[in-house]
Amino acid sequence: MSAFSDMQDLLADFLTEASDLLDDVDIGLVELEQRPDDAGLLNQVFRGFHTVKGGAGFLEATPLVELCHRGENLLDLLRGGSLRITPETMDVILAATGEVRRMFSEMERGAMPEPAPAGLLAALEAAAKGETVDTSMLTAESVPADGSRVPAHAAAPVSGPAARTGAEPDWLGYYRAAFGDPPGMHADEPGAAPAAAAPGVPPSSRPYRPEMLAPMGGAPVIAKDATIRVDTTRFDQILNLSGEIGLTKNRLSCLRDALLGASRRDDAAAETLDAVFSQLDTLVSDLQSAVMMARMQPVGRVFQKYSRLARDLARQLGKDVELNITGGETEVDKTILDELNDPLVHLIRNAVDHGVETMVERRSVGKPARGTVHLSARQTGDSIVIEVSDDGRGMDPEVIRRKAIEKGVISAEDAAVLDNAHCLQLIFLPGFSTRSEVSDLSGRGVGMDVVKTNIEKLKGQIDIQSSPGMGSHIVISLPLTLAILPVLMLKLVDQPYAIPLSVVREIIPLRQEEMHTVGSNQALTIRGEILPVIDLAVLLGRQREEPPSLAVVLAYGDRQLVLGVDGFIGQDEVMIKPLEGIHPKGVAGATLSGDGTLVLVLEMKQLLEGVF
Repeated sequence: MSAFSDMQDLLADFLTEASDLLDDVDIGLVELEQRPDDAGLLNQVFRGFHTVKGGAGFLEATPLVELCHRGENLLDLLRGGSLRITPETMDVILAATGEVRRMFSEMERGAMPEPAPAGLLAALEAAAKGETVDTSMLTAESVPADGSRVPAHAAAPVSGPAARTGAEPDWLGYYRAAFGDPPGMHADEPGAAPAAAAPGVPPSSRPYRPEMLAPMGGAPVIAKDATIRVDTTRFDQILNLSGEIGLTKNRLSCLRDALLGASRRDDAAAETLDAVFSQLDTLVSDLQSAVMMARMQPVGRVFQKYSRLARDLARQLGKDVELNITGGETEVDKTILDELNDPLVHLIRNAVDHGVETMVERRSVGKPARGTVHLSARQTGDSIVIEVSDDGRGMDPEVIRRKAIEKGVISAEDAAVLDNAHCLQLIFLPGFSTRSEVSDLSGRGVGMDVVKTNIEKLKGQIDIQSSPGMGSHIVISLPLTLAILPVLMLKLVDQPYAIPLSVVREIIPLRQEEMHTVGSNQALTIRGEILPVIDLAVLLGRQREEPPSLAVVLAYGDRQLVLGVDGFIGQDEVMIKPLEGIHPKGVAGATLSGDGTLVLVLEMKQLLEGVF
């Protein structure tokens, strides 16, 4: 039976709002470490703890109240000036927020949360007294196989770096708290579980590991009197209906054209029909825009969580790294925002772990001791551009080429013909890693290939630039939404097809006398650039009697090509429907044209695989 059976609604509201508050507390704590004299920020963090404690008290969650109370006492002393903010103090407070998340997780399952580890409570008390906090005090209570709990103070204390040997790193604890298990790392993988305890610590003793709160659904509450939470399934139904209305409007447009083309005898009726249809077109467009805008979320809410992730990882590695975030107000479809988490976590981890040097290394080459990682977002047309850059050691194309050959991800012959830009692209191949040893952070070769795979699933592109000693710059381009896709409708052998408008550069006539042969392929020179010519009929296995007379210039990755077609129908915005039970290569899904004809939406990247 649930410990909160008589207050389920209150519990759900508390967990939703308290989780948002705790996110703000974590963000504030990381900023506070950079600005320790910011009294307003310290007050904001204090109020967050105080509010969570008040809600927990109303639910009679005594263990959570006790933990928040001790954290609140420490923050109050910092507010009053009795204590100074130090990295060690921040470690203790951030460990407390991680434990609060663990308690949220237990409450979400309907259970009264277990008390906080004795070591953490003792560390909070010691910090409040101004005493130096030993990292071993953050060791949680041990949990033997029989389920009984052994206080951590019963184990022999271990101080210094040895206390972390085999322990879950701080960054991983926070990552799991905010997002779940990292991609490519699961509990049963080698290196995912903590190693054996350091000498002097009983085998049953475990390091402090805050368990994770499952991601909460719904959009964050910005203002209680102006925001409602809607189940995403229900909202998707509304979105689907708006798409179906749009398709019906397109069919009505075709019917109108047919009626007006057949007879113009009643000009007044024709004008009335035109006016009504124009009004319907405006209303449908406004409805779809309103529904899409309701799905848009600012990226800052997710981006801000990475500040603590970068901070904890830097502390684990003994580095000084600052994460700068810009463009947090940029909005993107919530579905895309959710799927962006794993790629961005990988990129930030790599920037802090691989990219930024240690303080000693940076000083030796004349750089500031503190490294900087930039995370930014901006909207460009109907796309969102996300950039992750650092001022670290950068990547050497020759080192990447050599490592790729050593690990067998590419042959020496293929590697020899790659230029520097394509050498950098090798880091996206499965199994590639420049690390010679596996650590709890990297070396398994399951990082950047996951990034590229996830970005491509979102119909996006990723590019990388890097210079040895100067740092790296990664650019991700994504559509603002996956729900409604702008397409170019074209015709091939009397069959309509659609291709994403985002890959279209221009439409041109295709004259056979202007084409020439390069190697075994046909090509066309456009404004001094030689572009390969591909017949869409060849890609789709269709037979035609006459060569194509029209073409569309496409941007395919970092290349361009000319795609031969038979004709063009026009531009449209469609909602793609998946083909149930079948997954033909190069087909993203289907939609309906205005006259009710089924139109296949082509996935050009898949169709062009192996062509070049």
